[in-house]
Amino acid sequence: MSGAALPSLRETIARHGLDARKSLGQHFLLDEALCRRIAALAGDLAGRQVLEVGPGPGGLTRALLASPAAMVTAVELDRRAVAALAELEAAFPGRLRVIEADALAIDPASLLPAPRKIIANLPYNVATPLLVGWLRGAAALEGMALMFQQEVAERICAAPDTKAYGRLAVLAQWRCRCDLLLRLPPGAFSPPPKVWSAVVGFVPHAEDPGPALFRSMERLTAAAFGQRRKMLRGALKSLGDAEGLLQAAGIEGQRRAETLTVAEFDRMARALLARQG
Repeated sequence: MSGAALPSLRETIARHGLDARKSLGQHFLLDEALCRRIAALAGDLAGRQVLEVGPGPGGLTRALLASPAAMVTAVELDRRAVAALAELEAAFPGRLRVIEADALAIDPASLLPAPRKIIANLPYNVATPLLVGWLRGAAALEGMALMFQQEVAERICAAPDTKAYGRLAVLAQWRCRCDLLLRLPPGAFSPPPKVWSAVVGFVPHAEDPGPALFRSMERLTAAAFGQRRKMLRGALKSLGDAEGLLQAAGIEGQRRAETLTVAEFDRMARALLARQG
């Protein structure tokens, strides 16, 4: 059975009783031209190992298999979708591997050989924790192209001193160059979500901060943005000796978290780590 002989996505959904489930954050992308466009946004896939999370009936999976990617590994929690994807696996022997698992429990670096890219229409309900986990291990990735609710995508790409700027923007931009690549209306999905969606491209920065500094940045941003109306000298009290920390990083205590650049957060995270020794 070749890729050309595959049933349509709607046939696949009907055959496997694959109605999108709200509890799984599912909104399926069935427009094949759009799926191809998203696969293309991830850059050159020749020889790359691609991880896809939440493939559902396999619209984006088919587009990735039509690309020159060396192999596609699809991680899916929904047993109905795993059965539907088995047909694709048979149609593309040796190029698609389907794993029934929770993506939150998976480490891309131990699952796929390099060079690795992650390309996914993420389940809405776990998109943010998945992203933070991948940022933690960004040094092992060549890049990511991920679809989020548009509001989340805008938070990831936000600039300092804007309403959307917060913990997610700092963590993402500290580890990667982030670009909002494409916006999609609700009607592009089945069923249509209540909101627009957007694809964000991530290219990891060359310097890897390592796990200890990443943990410091997580603690710092959680405290700083946990009470974002407070001045930093108050918001950072939970970290102990907030004044000393601010002084070590050369940052004034009356400033608020949303006014700090990513570089200033980096200075503070390094000061926090140095203090822990």
